[in-house]
Amino acid sequence: MTDQPIRTSQAFNMFSYVNFVVASAMMAGGIYFMEASFAAKGFYAMAALMLVSSTVGVTKALRDKEESERVYNKLEEARTERLLAEVSGGVRA
Repeated sequence: MTDQPIRTSQAFNMFSYVNFVVASAMMAGGIYFMEASFAAKGFYAMAALMLVSSTVGVTKALRDKEESERVYNKLEEARTERLLAEVSGGVRA
């Protein structure tokens, strides 16, 4: 198990930001130019914003879960090593 965090490249980060901006602009343009009532456009705009918001929430929840499991596993490894050190120290003495 590696202790170093996984880092993404600057190019991937830039691609992600540009991808989000382009997708948002396309969604806004599609809603704006759609031949529908103002209420229908508002519904689609709210749904698009809620979709983005929930996506951010889900990714944060998954990241937090993974990080908490990583910390828990480190604690378990430390406890196991301490227990093994106590047992091996007790056997030798």
